Amino acid sequence: MGPGTVILLLIAFFVIFIIAKGVRIVQQSEAMIIERFGKYRETLTAGFNIIIPVFDKPREIVFRYSRELPDGNKFVQFVKKERLDLRETVYDFPKQNVITKDNVMTEINALLYFQIMDPVKAVYEIENLPMAIEKLTQTTLRNVIGELDLDECLTSRDTINAKLRAILDEASHKWGVKVNRVELQDINPPRDIREAMEKQMRAERDKRAQIIDAEGTKRAVILQAEAVQQKQINEAEGQKQAQVLEAEGDAQARIRRAQGEAEAIRLVTEAIKGANADPANYLIAMRYLDTLQEMTSGKDNKVIYMPYEATGVLSSLGGIKDMLDVGKKLG
Repeated sequence: MGPGTVILLLIAFFVIFIIAKGVRIVQQSEAMIIERFGKYRETLTAGFNIIIPVFDKPREIVFRYSRELPDGNKFVQFVKKERLDLRETVYDFPKQNVITKDNVMTEINALLYFQIMDPVKAVYEIENLPMAIEKLTQTTLRNVIGELDLDECLTSRDTINAKLRAILDEASHKWGVKVNRVELQDINPPRDIREAMEKQMRAERDKRAQIIDAEGTKRAVILQAEAVQQKQINEAEGQKQAQVLEAEGDAQARIRRAQGEAEAIRLVTEAIKGANADPANYLIAMRYLDTLQEMTSGKDNKVIYMPYEATGVLSSLGGIKDMLDVGKKLG
């Protein structure tokens, strides 16, 4: 092999090397920061890109990866990469101890979902983006939890998540990062606190059960009293209605009897007037005879006292006989 062939081969290898180093294929949802002599030149987006080797060089960025080992522990690894992942990334931070407002040491585990919106700011505005986000999340979480009691921490996860997201999103905006969500996975108070909370919850449940039972008994008594009251009202209404109907019936009967008596008196009066006799004497005599009959109808009645006025009544009997005779003649 001659010197010319060796030179040609070297040139060919150099061209291949230049092409290999100069061609950059960036995948979708990725970006690459290119520097020329250490100064930012451009951002390569998805697709086929060409750079000048030796002069242009991709800027590396540190990414954080969390992996779970077979024994259940989590292993955190930091890797340098030339390509920025623009997709939403989740960071599972290790558990940390925070102190609540009522001085209870609590262990909290959080998840952070963020996305790189500006690759240039993510590279040049912060030295180590994953580490900065992790530390910012931990300190912000301590501040937020420190403003709440333990009970509020356990029952207000949505409120805590919203506060954390707003604070982290504002703080990380200058880094070209958008914090989408912050989720609290676990809130683990100390064992003695958990036992006390369990006792409290059992006491609260027993208290609610007793209250519900008492309210049920009270309601039953009220309903029973209302039923008795309604029964008495209905009975009173029935008695009232019966008395009203009885009174109306008695009044109707009295009216009918009075009408009958009036009709009888009218007929007697007309008959007596036709016989030229006094109707008053006739009526008084008939009433007297009825009364006399009632007085003598008793079982033990032995003595009959004749009133003084009986002579006057008896004297009218002759007149009655005359009137009856007149009636027979008229008949």
